[in-house]
Amino acid sequence: MKIYDLAEIFKALSHPIRLKIVCNLLKKDSCNVNKIADGLNIPQPTVSQHLSILKNADVITGYRKGTQICYKVENKEVKKILESVKIDLA
Repeated sequence: MKIYDLAEIFKALSHPIRLKIVCNLLKKDSCNVNKIADGLNIPQPTVSQHLSILKNADVITGYRKGTQICYKVENKEVKKILESVKIDLA
């Protein structure tokens, strides 16, 4: 992985809400924006903005499931990074 790409991943993960989103997606495999917003108790538009940043950095991917867009972490490097650290989501 090129250092620029890795820097973009770290930049995207540097916000606490985005880090929580990604860690929760790793536990659940995939989720839609409304469930993410409900789980974090934050407004859906805020979650959508964070999801957009994560998608642009190739941290997560979105796929259509019926009328919903579901998100998941498919980036192997992101998985390795987050599995290598102990994160307390409290």
